[in-house]
Amino acid sequence: MPKLQGFEFWSRTLGGARHVVAPMVDQSELAWRLLSRRHGAQLCYTPMLHAQVFVRDANYRKENLYCEVCPEDRPLIVQFCANDPEVFVQAALLAQDYCDAIDLNLGCPQMIAKRGHYGAFLQEEWDLLQRMILLAHEKLSVPVTCKIRVFPEIDKTVKYAQMLEKAGCQLLTVHGRTKEQKGPLSGTASWEHIKAVRKAVAIPVFANGNIQSLRDVERCIQDTGVQGVMSAEGNLHNPALFEGRSPAVWELAEEYLDIVRRYRCPLSYVRAHLFKLWHHTLQVHQQLREELAKVKTLEGVAAVNQELKLRCQEDISRQEEGEKPSGGLPFFHWICQPYLRPGPREGSKENGGARSKRALEEEEGGTDVLSKNKQKKQLRNPHKTFDPSLKPKYAKCDQCGNPKMCVQSVPGLLQEASFQRGCRLPRSRIAF
Repeated sequence: MPKLQGFEFWSRTLGGARHVVAPMVDQSELAWRLLSRRHGAQLCYTPMLHAQVFVRDANYRKENLYCEVCPEDRPLIVQFCANDPEVFVQAALLAQDYCDAIDLNLGCPQMIAKRGHYGAFLQEEWDLLQRMILLAHEKLSVPVTCKIRVFPEIDKTVKYAQMLEKAGCQLLTVHGRTKEQKGPLSGTASWEHIKAVRKAVAIPVFANGNIQSLRDVERCIQDTGVQGVMSAEGNLHNPALFEGRSPAVWELAEEYLDIVRRYRCPLSYVRAHLFKLWHHTLQVHQQLREELAKVKTLEGVAAVNQELKLRCQEDISRQEEGEKPSGGLPFFHWICQPYLRPGPREGSKENGGARSKRALEEEEGGTDVLSKNKQKKQLRNPHKTFDPSLKPKYAKCDQCGNPKMCVQSVPGLLQEASFQRGCRLPRSRIAF
């Protein structure tokens, strides 16, 4: 049977999917995909997989794709990050029998993607991307798709999308943010960019960004003309988003835990999902946040989940007639609802626009306000301090920028040498 392309692929293989669960590292695993499908998702992506690791490591393939054959988990698109055409295609050939399409990640904006040279940090390398997509289109038995972020300029974004289409991309997901828009600097996704891309290409387009409810989904399709809408953060906080429901958190948390008992996954995934689902309640019952962070078994997670349910039911019993949700929430904390990531203070715009994450943390109160990552580290080690004044000071290497150490006591060495572990200079450049 010939490989379906473009709109025929979207309508026949993907069933004309409009409600799509995004690829999310350590979060769009099989159990979560099945939960989302039960509540309105029509298409799911795997978490982003590293093509090179997928090729060389049989255990990685087994854990991330080959672990369970689940007929309910279709249609499914497997996403890879890669920066080499041959490696990308080798990985895709190993995965194509387990999915309906292969997606190339061109949208990850995180520092790990910058260091690994993949994701959104390939968006200027059009020649390389053309070769990757063209080779995959020629060699695979399933279609190749792409997920991208936009450039600040609409015209450049349109030309980028057209280049990928010409190379053989059969479906394009457009996240309406630039690679600089992430974390506290995420801001609002540009549906204008997405609309322009949709008008300029002849393949199906999915929109990603600003999706917190079913009403947002419908409005996005109407405003941009896309074929479908992808949700990531919104789905994590309310897996019933595509049903247009906002159920009690424990309803979906218990259902998810039941699925995990059948389709096992790392406990870190489960814990992360419950932190998202219970986000607003954990602001109220903060002692249970620590309990959830500490548990080491699935049964322990389920016990904390049950305790959260009981606390919420007590809150409901004490609720007074006419009482409204606190903290500016649309619903009471025990109801699944969006989490709106706080952005930089309005005043920062007057001081030069975008601010770094560290600058924003300092603006919010310096070292008195710890990031979530630092809070986790402090839970593991209560004596750990993040006071910069207590950290040892090192001079920087003039050539590589890494810290220097004194080696006066070692005969024959320079008085100062860069730490070999961190120095970017080859060993031959470090004098002995």
